[in-house]
Amino acid sequence: MNTKEIQALRRKFIGVAMLSFAIVIALIGTLINVVNYSVTQREIQYSLTEISQRQDAVESDNQHSDDYSKLPSVKKTFSPSYQRNPFYIISYDKNLNETSFHASKGNTYPEDDIRESAESIMQSPSNQGRYSMYYYQKEVKDDGTTTLVILDSSYVIFSRARILYATIAVGIVGLLATLVLVILLSRRMIQPEIENNKRQLQFITNVSHELKTPLAVIRSNAEMEEISNGESEWTQSTIRQVDRMNGLIKSLVMITKTREKEEKKALSDINISSVVSQTVKEFSAIAESENKTLTQSVEPDLLIRGDESKLRQLTMILIDNAVKYCDPDGEIGVILEKTRHGKRNVKLTVKNSYADGNEIDCKRFFDRFYREDSSRNIDTGGYGIGLSIAQSICEQYNGNIYAEWENGTIQFVCEI
Repeated sequence: MNTKEIQALRRKFIGVAMLSFAIVIALIGTLINVVNYSVTQREIQYSLTEISQRQDAVESDNQHSDDYSKLPSVKKTFSPSYQRNPFYIISYDKNLNETSFHASKGNTYPEDDIRESAESIMQSPSNQGRYSMYYYQKEVKDDGTTTLVILDSSYVIFSRARILYATIAVGIVGLLATLVLVILLSRRMIQPEIENNKRQLQFITNVSHELKTPLAVIRSNAEMEEISNGESEWTQSTIRQVDRMNGLIKSLVMITKTREKEEKKALSDINISSVVSQTVKEFSAIAESENKTLTQSVEPDLLIRGDESKLRQLTMILIDNAVKYCDPDGEIGVILEKTRHGKRNVKLTVKNSYADGNEIDCKRFFDRFYREDSSRNIDTGGYGIGLSIAQSICEQYNGNIYAEWENGTIQFVCEI
């Protein structure tokens, strides 16, 4: 995993962590407000019923207060109780004319305002509900008279609003604080992985360099043995394996370099149409010598900002792979076109005949050292890392590469 992949994983972790935390905060806040609303609503309904049924007793109870010097029990806290808020009891005859008006002690609103609100409430078809800062309950008796109980619930309503706003504010502050902490801590957590990745790349480079000398000595000794005693099966096998090791070392160094971040100053506007056309021409003779047909369909003058050497390397890897693994007397096609959607500029498709591809897992082609057919890779000189290098180059350009097989043809599609 390179530095870019580690950073991408970090961003995903931050996103998942913050989404999870936000969901938990939202659930907790919702639960708190729902419980608070439910409890206060039960108290309001209980108070309206108590006032309607026991007017004199409630008025008497209103003069006393409970001892809250100690914290109330959980049961008492969530059980409905009478709210000692100002209330009004208004009686009406069957023609809805007011016959009596009673206001509890502690009332601070003018009676005219209460009567105006009562008239609006009486026009409502509902026997109970809320009007502005009041909750009410109407009782229509058998003789046609009506008793209206109005409970001033402004304190409860404002208390609900305070809890709601406080929950939202605390949730936002908590999310921001958590985001800062997650960013800072995740940065410290991935730093060892980034350093380890750099050490791995440096290790590959150093080991590759150190292996060159003993391989050169082994090859020289094999050649001297041939000069002294003539060629043999063993010396030729040794030289072939040394050459394969040298090729593998070069490929390892190449893939290490492709994982290093490009310098901005090395980027320029590249005519990728010209790069692809030239690369196709270079492989035409190879394909023809193997009785394979190589064709191209390239839109002219397509430009992309990048490093020409790496774009050429990407094209060579894909075409070389298609030529190597194309069926005998098969066809190879190279298509370059401008993308019609998304943020990517060009789409390069390299396809070839591959009859035995119906049971392969195309996603694994980009695994390093993966070989679908080991014997075939040995015959063609492959190491199983070319497509991994191509994938690394695409990732440097924030591109995408994938393989798919259909009707005897496999194609590699690269969008950058």
